Amino acid sequence: MTVLFSPDPSHPDSIDLRSDTITQPTPEMREAMAKAPVGDDVFADDPTVLELERRMAEIFGQEAAMLVPSGTMGNLTGLLALTRPGDAAICEAGAHIYQYEAGGASAVGGVVYRLVPGERGILDPEDVKAAIVQENYHKPWTTVLCLENTHNTAGGTCIPFDRFEELCAVAREAELSIHLDGARLWNASIATGIPVREYARRVDTVTSCFSKGLSAPIGSIVGGSKDVIHLARKKRKMLGGGMRQAGVMAAAALVALDTMRERLAEDHARARALAEHISDLPGFSVDLHNVETNIVMLDVADFDMPASDITAQLAEHRVRCLPLSPTRIRLVTNRHFTDEKLDRAKKAFTVVSGG
Repeated sequence: MTVLFSPDPSHPDSIDLRSDTITQPTPEMREAMAKAPVGDDVFADDPTVLELERRMAEIFGQEAAMLVPSGTMGNLTGLLALTRPGDAAICEAGAHIYQYEAGGASAVGGVVYRLVPGERGILDPEDVKAAIVQENYHKPWTTVLCLENTHNTAGGTCIPFDRFEELCAVAREAELSIHLDGARLWNASIATGIPVREYARRVDTVTSCFSKGLSAPIGSIVGGSKDVIHLARKKRKMLGGGMRQAGVMAAAALVALDTMRERLAEDHARARALAEHISDLPGFSVDLHNVETNIVMLDVADFDMPASDITAQLAEHRVRCLPLSPTRIRLVTNRHFTDEKLDRAKKAFTVVSGG
């Protein structure tokens, strides 16, 4: 039996562009995990977790931070800490928090999503103003604005900083809280040159992942004021997210912070190079304006087959991609996607396109 792909994405034969979540921890991370001083995080006495939370609060420019197993739990605990059942949260129509998190805020917290279409995943301040509902007993009152940076389904696009400030100003004028889904906020910072702190300190809750481009095996973080994070800890416990010797995961995240942030620029450069190559091939359509970070969205409507069939053909050439719809495929570059793999991926797409 021939195994087409190694389960290790760093294997020479494996080109895995399904997500940056497939990244493996580095040897330095594994060593740090093995040697990490640990305690019981529910009792708030795990020294490695406490160090990570202290450091992330500083990076965010916030008073406090809380380690969680996943970005989904981070977004959920953040929203639950800012809302009451029956509240409405505004988010962009393609936002991850609405599209890919199983309706958690609605199911657990009774929060209603109010969807506002954006351009390239970026909300217009006037559209946000128009969507705010307050002092109307017939409708859910809007209490939170959710932002996403980078925006996953728009193709890893970044909110321009002046637009980010405008959106925050609209929210503050209406006395809304602000939640920032910053799963790939590290990528946005590298792409724009704007420090993570400048985004994070302007919002009430902010999340970010260690397990995507930063290559840690598990873990995300939630930042906010001491009062908000205190409440978020209760929500985390309610969701089953209270952890014990969590310093093992925090240790890898600390190494990731020291060693993985700057190299994200390499992922961005390879994503751009791959996108430019594919855009010249028959059948594939790529909006290069949207390729700002490590995500490339392909429109394959011009093929006479669905996206799933195209990804199956690419798999025969040892390239894994993610079909998002019958006409859309997502590629995500990561640290295992080397220049050599970039060249092989280009050849695979060329063959599949018939170009």
